Amino acid sequence: MNWTTVFICSTVICVCIIIYLLSKLFRVKQQLSAIKEALEDIKNGNPNRRILTRENDMTKSICYSINEIAANNQAQLIKLKKSEQVYKRLMTSLSHDVKTPLASLVGYLEAVQEKIVTEKEKEEYIGVALEKAHRLKDFVEALFEWVKLDAGDEAFHFETLDLNELSRDILTDWIPVLEEKGFLYDIDIPETECNMQLDKNAYRRILNNLVQNVIIHSHGSRLSVHISEDERQAEIIVADNGKGIPKKDLPHIFERLYQGDESRTGRGNGLGLSIAKELVTVHGGTINAKCPPSGGTVIKITLPKKTIYNL
Repeated sequence: MNWTTVFICSTVICVCIIIYLLSKLFRVKQQLSAIKEALEDIKNGNPNRRILTRENDMTKSICYSINEIAANNQAQLIKLKKSEQVYKRLMTSLSHDVKTPLASLVGYLEAVQEKIVTEKEKEEYIGVALEKAHRLKDFVEALFEWVKLDAGDEAFHFETLDLNELSRDILTDWIPVLEEKGFLYDIDIPETECNMQLDKNAYRRILNNLVQNVIIHSHGSRLSVHISEDERQAEIIVADNGKGIPKKDLPHIFERLYQGDESRTGRGNGLGLSIAKELVTVHGGTINAKCPPSGGTVIKITLPKKTIYNL
């Protein structure tokens, strides 16, 4: 091979390299232009904008990062819009669950104060007013807890506790109420220990909300609580023999402030089950409901023994 051939080969190689680098440079220029346009589009309020890139593009990592940031911003925007809708529903609920009974409460108390009612009827009016005051108190407490959970301001203290013993203690306090309301009850809790990482107050609120929901909304006559466990998790089932939940409402009962058509005329405020779900989620667990063909409602909670705290 003579020097002329070597020179020609070298020249061809150099030309190929230059052409390759120029094509790369042109592609980078195109990508930078696309990135600039996309950023301008995102800046102007288009959260759906993404940058298309190829696997061998030099700017692919930048494009992926920008797409990820845009996707996160879009998710945050959706979350904010949902929160806005929730708070709008909150205002509507406040109007219904606070303003209306408060006006009624004032009416009963004014009737007593102005001596429109006397003697036995006066005592009845005071009793009704007291009941309405307790309902408002319960609603305000539930609302306050929901707001704290929604804002992430609730502090939790997890410790090793016997789930079975704690559940028995909680349900023991409900037995006089169940008997007063004419409910039969079937409580099936193993005598063995089931040690888990729990926040005592949060778990108490979960179980209290479920039992209270049965008493107020089920229109049934029997409550059953069954707890079981395996090496991975514990399962708590709360069931009743009441009217059940309409099929159209069942997927939504754990949503914040959701109230089925029938519960809107009752004592429900749409917070109890949503709070229960939030607290179950904090424990790394799941909660779901179903209405078997035989009637009633069955709510099942699953709590992992190795809890991943969702704080």
